[in-house]
Amino acid sequence: MRLLHCWTLVSLLALVPQSTLASVLAIDYGTDWIKASLMKPGVPFDVLLNKDSKRKIQSAVGWKRDDRLFGSDAASMAGRFPLDVFTGLKYLQAAPYDSDTTSIYAKFSPSQLVETTRKTAGVKQSDGTEWSVEELIAMQLSYVKQLAEEVAEEKVRDVVVTVPPFYSQYERDAVVDAIEISGLRTLALISDGTAVAVNYAMTRTFTTPEYHIIYDAGASSIVATVVSFTPIDAKSGSPGTHIAVAGVGYDRKTGGIELDKRMREILIDMFNAKHKKDVREDKKAMAKLWKEAGRVKAILSANTETVSSVESLAWDIDFKSKVTRAAFETACSDLRGRFAQPIYDALNAAGLSLDEITSVLLVGGTTRTPMVQKAIKAAVGAEKIALNVNADESPVLGAAFYGASLSRQFKTKNIKVSDIGLHDVEVSYFAAPTTPLSRPRSITTLIFPSGTKVGTKKTLTFKRKEDFTLFFDYKHLIAPGYPQRLFESEITGVSEALGNLTERGAVDPVVKATLLLSESGFVSVSEAVAYGEIKDDSLTGKLKGLFGAGSSSQEEATSSENTPPRETEGASSPSESSTSSSAAPSPSANDTAAEKKKAICKEDTIKLKVVTTFPLMPPMTVDEKKKARSRLRAIDLEEAAKNRKDEARNNLESYLYRMRDLLDEDNKDSPFKKCSKESERQAIANKLEDSFTWLHDRGDIAETSQFLDKRISLEAMEKPIIHRYQEIEAFPQALNNSQMWNWSTRLFLTEARQNLTAELEADLPSKWTKDELDALEKTLKEHESWLHTWVEKQKSVKSNEDPVIETTEMKARAKVLETSLMKLFKRKVPKARKPKVTSTAEPEPTAQAEGGEGQGEVPPGEEQVIPEAPEEQGQAQEPLKAPERDEL
Repeated sequence: MRLLHCWTLVSLLALVPQSTLASVLAIDYGTDWIKASLMKPGVPFDVLLNKDSKRKIQSAVGWKRDDRLFGSDAASMAGRFPLDVFTGLKYLQAAPYDSDTTSIYAKFSPSQLVETTRKTAGVKQSDGTEWSVEELIAMQLSYVKQLAEEVAEEKVRDVVVTVPPFYSQYERDAVVDAIEISGLRTLALISDGTAVAVNYAMTRTFTTPEYHIIYDAGASSIVATVVSFTPIDAKSGSPGTHIAVAGVGYDRKTGGIELDKRMREILIDMFNAKHKKDVREDKKAMAKLWKEAGRVKAILSANTETVSSVESLAWDIDFKSKVTRAAFETACSDLRGRFAQPIYDALNAAGLSLDEITSVLLVGGTTRTPMVQKAIKAAVGAEKIALNVNADESPVLGAAFYGASLSRQFKTKNIKVSDIGLHDVEVSYFAAPTTPLSRPRSITTLIFPSGTKVGTKKTLTFKRKEDFTLFFDYKHLIAPGYPQRLFESEITGVSEALGNLTERGAVDPVVKATLLLSESGFVSVSEAVAYGEIKDDSLTGKLKGLFGAGSSSQEEATSSENTPPRETEGASSPSESSTSSSAAPSPSANDTAAEKKKAICKEDTIKLKVVTTFPLMPPMTVDEKKKARSRLRAIDLEEAAKNRKDEARNNLESYLYRMRDLLDEDNKDSPFKKCSKESERQAIANKLEDSFTWLHDRGDIAETSQFLDKRISLEAMEKPIIHRYQEIEAFPQALNNSQMWNWSTRLFLTEARQNLTAELEADLPSKWTKDELDALEKTLKEHESWLHTWVEKQKSVKSNEDPVIETTEMKARAKVLETSLMKLFKRKVPKARKPKVTSTAEPEPTAQAEGGEGQGEVPPGEEQVIPEAPEEQGQAQEPLKAPERDEL
């Protein structure tokens, strides 16, 4: 019911014609599960279902020999092919190969890790094939894209993806790279907590400001987000809600996977103690125990104890043991404080106390664990806990709504979002040397401190004469092993631009660099210009200077981009920040003034070139992404060809078995036997035997076309038999239809001739002429004669012989008769002719009655009778009723 209410909030009356409507896909890519939602006119607003009609998809991709699998199909193969199934890849997004994150991943995953050319962690299959994490995630996103396109019945391009708010620019780059490789286009990245806040506000109206904590305990991390919900005054626009993130606390290492690791260690110790062998030596056994640990943990969330059982775990030994919740919680006792700490960190960052918080919304599968719930209740109190949102689906539904609000295709409820960046970003550069021998001096400036609103721009002014470089770094270490240097931006063309401004009369020109923290959390140099004020000594210029008419804003309103500062395959469409303080010029501004202002800006501003490089851990280049996309495309084409081949083989095999059943001697009275000759059945049987032999001997190496050819050749032999049966089935109806039109036409002719005679005697206009009725009667007799002749011939035809008269020809000839009949039947009564006036004298009354052709007065005591047309007489009510079948 709640989803139906949500649907009413999204008006799918698009702002453009129906033919140009587009879809917006939202994906919540988690460590364990993927949830997706499609926003499209005419499609209910809900979570996207996979091919098994499940509302969430396991974050897994793998290979079973040559078959690529996704979701639960892939995860189920982890025990048999541990080196070919990859799960929990979110851990490895942009993770340096020698970082702590890679070490943590290696403790719970049997995957073989390799180092990529970009110094990040990749994986290797058992056959030696190496994959980057971006490629494997792109495969999963492409799978979701395919599901969405099947529902949308059109191509899906734009996507909004949720990311943890603590993600660094490296990790956001990895997400965007995977999106581009999958064939999608990044509309925006949105934080998980912010997406939940949007979903929470979709069905609620706030009369006063409220603060809530969104506590998201997922598989790989815990995030607490303090969010304010403020009503938007209807006077300033349409009423709505303003969502602002006030503070965030997080733990990158604690989550459901850490609990699964503790549970697996319990199972490992039980097995090793009982059988005196170390199960850690067997990768397949470790993969089985990892799956079993997740199952046992879920059961212990509702029960105090359960039995863990794994058949043939290792060395053909079956494992079975009882596990209690108390033992599990004892093993995780050191984690209790870490579950509550993000809440305190978020409140501290927001500058709020717990008393100012209305509720704590629980999101994420790990919040179902009793130990985690106890830790949260101990921190905030049981009365603060709220279960007002879907713990699994609220992020993706909120992201879908947010994506619809960014797209011009939809009109949505007025919900404005204001998010923040969590990491201190600083820029450094070398000061211009004062003397040729002076040592270079580095200057560092904090440009985007933690808590800066996304969409913020800052402009730095430099008094430089030559090209220089800006170095962007995180002030603090993001995570152990991750570099602090983000990128370097070299501003070139400075000396030439300053020289041009000086020639124009500019005094002390400078370099201005605009730095941007985009809506998706990317830091970039959006623009660099050389600027100088040019004095105008003319009278007009002095007057402008006196009254300020010629002054122009130093900064122009620009829209923030949701793309990172790197190579992309195409320009991304910008999206305006709802919290941006800059505004576009009013549409009512004077055009002439705008042109003058534009001319002035061109005169004293010269755009400089900005070259961005990534010295430590670069994102994928355009060429690398094209190569990866081609690689994935080749796999898709190969799988499509394989699926077509398998389908062709399955269709041929099922067709062969069906034909064999039709030839079975027990089916003597079957229509197939009645409509076929012995020689035909024998030929089909021989062909059938050859096909079975060929399928057994060469079916595994045959091509798709060969399977199709085999079936076509058999269908060609079966087609005459099917045709006979179809003709036998259709003949009675076709004959009845022909006889019906014969009867209807003869009935019409009888009454039409009677009406014609009466109308001629009364000197009244008639619908038809005698020639027309004679022509129709001729057509009727020809049809009756042809039908009688050929039906008599058909009587002598056996059921296993080809018919001498086709039902298609019978229908065509009946159609000719029907057309001729309806042409006359539907004709309207012509208007009566008016009498010609030959004299101005008033005619005698008797002359009017006799010569007025029915238009004059009727003598007293006499009634004028005008025959009605067939449709007026009711003849059209039953002209097409078929008579009883005769001997034909």
